[in-house]
Amino acid sequence: MCIAVPSKVLKIEGKIAETELGGVIRRVSIEMVPEVKVGDYVMVHAGLAISIVNKEEAEMERELWEELMEVLQDATNGND
Repeated sequence: MCIAVPSKVLKIEGKIAETELGGVIRRVSIEMVPEVKVGDYVMVHAGLAISIVNKEEAEMERELWEELMEVLQDATNGND
């Protein structure tokens, strides 16, 4: 199973973009999405931007990810 997370592109230098998700800044390859621009949102998997998504989709994906993490945390703590 692949998991990709939405991140906002802050800066582009050649084939590398600086992205942000939840305050965490990461450098990712944009070779698969060469048309990406600063301000776009990309789905990132294993350090590679694999697609461009609109802001609404990125926010929805981020909310789902946060819900999943909350459920997993509750399960880890024994709070079914």
